[in-house]
Amino acid sequence: MDIKRNALLALMGLVLATTAVSGASAETLHPRRAEVNERAAHQMHRIREARRDGEIGARKAARLEKAEYRVHMQERGFAHRHHGRITRAEQRRLNHEENHVGRRIPS
Repeated sequence: MDIKRNALLALMGLVLATTAVSGASAETLHPRRAEVNERAAHQMHRIREARRDGEIGARKAARLEKAEYRVHMQERGFAHRHHGRITRAEQRRLNHEENHVGRRIPS
């Protein structure tokens, strides 16, 4: 179980590093995509802070990170379909999903 958790955390770190690198190029290419990526990075930070402060356990943190990862992969899929851009409707959908994940993170 601990190995799975460590592997998931390592994967999430890789995703965040990729997001940070691609976020800079996405910002110059498309502001909607940059906004979504910045919000996802902020939510990941909130999850890590809640875990560090003991507000949530490792299992809940892993579930939240996995949900955040799914939103990130969906954003990448949208951008891939539209040559690095996302539509307003896709941005609204991603923001709605971010809202759903964000409500599950203790403040």
